[in-house]
Amino acid sequence: MSATRTQIYLQPSQRRRLDEIAGSQGTSLAAVVREAVELYIAQAPVDPTTALESTLGAAPGASFPGRDEWEARARRLKNVE
Repeated sequence: MSATRTQIYLQPSQRRRLDEIAGSQGTSLAAVVREAVELYIAQAPVDPTTALESTLGAAPGASFPGRDEWEARARRLKNVE
């Protein structure tokens, strides 16, 4: 796994609790923090504009069918079922 070193400041009570969790799971503090970050990211709302810009920009030369074509495809698929 490639990772970027990141420093954060925790309240003493946060650090104690994270250490307790890591100890009870038999894992490292870093692993607990990474898991917590993944859970936070998974539930955080996504800004639709940001999501579209980050995905559509990934293939600048791509072409997409228009709405009429998508609707025609949907009708054809309904007829197949």
